[in-house]
Amino acid sequence: FAARMAECGEALSAFTDWSLDDALHGRVDTERVDVVQPLLFAVMVSLAAVWEDWGVRPSAVIGHSQGEIAAACVAGALSLQDAARVVALRSRAIVALAGRGGMVSVPLPVDRVREDLAGYEGRVSVAAVNGPASVVVSGDVQGLDALMAHWTEGGVRARRIAVDYASHSAHVEDLKDELLQVLSPIEPRAGRIPVYSTVTGVAEDGSGFDAAYWFTNLRRTVEFETATRSLLADGYGVFVESSPHPVVSLGVQETIEDSPSAASAVTVGSLRRNDGGLDRMLLSLAELHVHGVVPDWTRVFPGARRVDLPTYAFQRERYWLEPGPGVRGDVSSAGLVAADHPLLGAAVELAQGQGALLTGRLSLETHPWLADHVVAGRVVVPGTALLELALRAVAQTDCATVEEITFETPLVLPQRGAVDLQVSVGARDDSGRRELGIHSSPVDAADQAWTRHAVGVLTSTPAAPVLGADLAAWPPQDAEGVDLTGCYEGYADRDIAYGPVFQGLRRVWRRGAEVFAEVVLPQGDAREEAAAFGVHPALLDAALHASGFGSFVSDPSTGWLPFSCEDVCLFAEGAAELRVRLVPAGPDTLTVETADRTGAPVARIGALALRPLPASPGESADTPVADSLFKITWTAQADSADTEHSAAAALPPVIRTAAEVRRLLAAAEAGGTGLPAVVAAVLDTSADEDGEQDAASVVHARLAKALELVRCWLAEEGCADSTLFVVTRSATEVCSDGGRSPVDLAAAGVSGLVRSAQAENPGRLVLLDLDAEAEFDALLPSLARWAALGESQLAHHDGVLLAPRLSRAELGTPAPAADAEDAGGVAVPVFSGRGVVLVT
Repeated sequence: FAARMAECGEALSAFTDWSLDDALHGRVDTERVDVVQPLLFAVMVSLAAVWEDWGVRPSAVIGHSQGEIAAACVAGALSLQDAARVVALRSRAIVALAGRGGMVSVPLPVDRVREDLAGYEGRVSVAAVNGPASVVVSGDVQGLDALMAHWTEGGVRARRIAVDYASHSAHVEDLKDELLQVLSPIEPRAGRIPVYSTVTGVAEDGSGFDAAYWFTNLRRTVEFETATRSLLADGYGVFVESSPHPVVSLGVQETIEDSPSAASAVTVGSLRRNDGGLDRMLLSLAELHVHGVVPDWTRVFPGARRVDLPTYAFQRERYWLEPGPGVRGDVSSAGLVAADHPLLGAAVELAQGQGALLTGRLSLETHPWLADHVVAGRVVVPGTALLELALRAVAQTDCATVEEITFETPLVLPQRGAVDLQVSVGARDDSGRRELGIHSSPVDAADQAWTRHAVGVLTSTPAAPVLGADLAAWPPQDAEGVDLTGCYEGYADRDIAYGPVFQGLRRVWRRGAEVFAEVVLPQGDAREEAAAFGVHPALLDAALHASGFGSFVSDPSTGWLPFSCEDVCLFAEGAAELRVRLVPAGPDTLTVETADRTGAPVARIGALALRPLPASPGESADTPVADSLFKITWTAQADSADTEHSAAAALPPVIRTAAEVRRLLAAAEAGGTGLPAVVAAVLDTSADEDGEQDAASVVHARLAKALELVRCWLAEEGCADSTLFVVTRSATEVCSDGGRSPVDLAAAGVSGLVRSAQAENPGRLVLLDLDAEAEFDALLPSLARWAALGESQLAHHDGVLLAPRLSRAELGTPAPAADAEDAGGVAVPVFSGRGVVLVT
């Protein structure tokens, strides 16, 4: 690796004003496109050399955008000098595009994305198609802003890519003459192995990779999915990503999963972010080996010799006593691996791709520093500790970011005894996300009831360490210092008491809406243990204490605690001191950016929402934060006939379709009368009407029918003075006795649809859900009486009329245990592939 990197550095030096060694050691700004692209090129080419030296030789190569330059070099289509010219001079030319555009990742099929781009011709275009539901668009900033708003409103999790230029768009046309000129000296040739081009989508020998090709490679859409499908169709089954962190492997995996004939294909990375040493490379080699690829072990372990295993069982008797299983805390004897984290003891990858489970045990005896975090008189594990557990789960799985986490129930530690922890990570879904759950249970409880404290989502999408301010310049320029006198006394007055370990706030500055701070862990055990954490919870909690000096919350007179976090990324581990920047991100919400003493990024929280600690004059200290937890309870309603409506009155008309709404209106107009005060729309389709349709088709059909009817009702002026009862069956699972009944999926969907319509049209719709045994015709005379109740939602189950009410949930309400069979993970199939594909 070092030798090949040196060769790359020498080749690049002819075209750059910086050295590769300086870039590797952070002495050059690696966020510059003209630095980072050549640097990545050198790393990819050098990692490919390591794989080949170990006997893992590619049968073909594929590269994504600038990665195709490295692929062409590895294949022999470009000499190292020509490849260095292309990557260095092309990335230098891209600098001219900076500030004019951007790029956005969209988890949608490309056909859907192109439909959304209608009207944006010349402004935004498809930059790359990485997988069946993984697309990148690029173009003008204004166009991207509008599309981002459109996708966000539609529930699509589109993400901006941390660049300010628009590769693979019309912007690149401005570089055509320059690129054709500066790249004209290169001399491409037929390579030793095929290159599956992401320009043409098929195998090329490389002889046509001239200056015009590399301009086209930057200008046109990256057809990565098409090229990957060509590889799969040609029988290739093992993809090795030669890069410092798996980036394109997700797109490869999506394409594999969408190709039934290639279901046994696999993709393997090389290094990972913050895990770039030889051990990680050997682990990737081992992963590749169990998939059927046999390396040259004499090259992997030079000087080692093979030995034969004995042909008989080991029968020696040891003199020294052996410790029993688990005596020294060796969790491997129980089929687990050590979690290597102060809050967790063990971890296990679940079978058949069902996820991971991490376990631990907390007590004031084993973790005495937690006693320094007291809320309403009780020791409460801080939200930053739960966030730290989520970050450890990210490291345990193939994820990169805590996309979101919500703190539901406080984790209160007993004065004596301990609590067991379970951190469960679910299976990866089609978008690369995994569900997260954090539960606890008292160790000495009679029955092991589990309480859920946090839920969240982890994602494999990496985030760039972008800071909103330069934290290397310290103290921050133009910022005003703040007096910290009485800071922690003020928190104590608001019912939050911080002990010495959590009193890490040392200096605070303000600059407009921004707050800057300097926080440290005090000398002692906590500081010595900091290296074992991603970010020590007491240190990150201290960073949040600075929020008290800004305008981040609506009521600064009360105490506030973390409620949820979004887009949490860890860039460096083990800090004992932090520089902090806090900036408002919405009502009672802030962005948190942290860096080390040099200004290098440590961690970032894109959006941290806070919730107030409730005032508790009449509340015991045994129930901290209990006021923030609520649930829906179905309550029996009085159903008296003693109203202005009479059961003897005319029965409300019953409709089932939008066409019947129009006929009802026409009849009312013809008769010179308006619609009745109450009309019933029955939307529960019988099984006979569903026929042989699958469940998804039934749901879609019923929702479409309900949507058409509700739209028609709300659009017709003649319906404005009538109340429409939308009748479903088995849409709710709560019975009158507090139990649960089976739920019909389609009916539940219709119920949710109508509730959305009610929010925009108050008073015009009433939801009525019936159980399976209810006779609707017998209930029809009661609708007029029920309309007078003024409820927007009712249920008639077990002969009782019910309405939903918001009620307090008891603190510590048991939640289902983190079930190992439901937790999720990644399964690794074992097979023998036809060939190895190098991905760069």
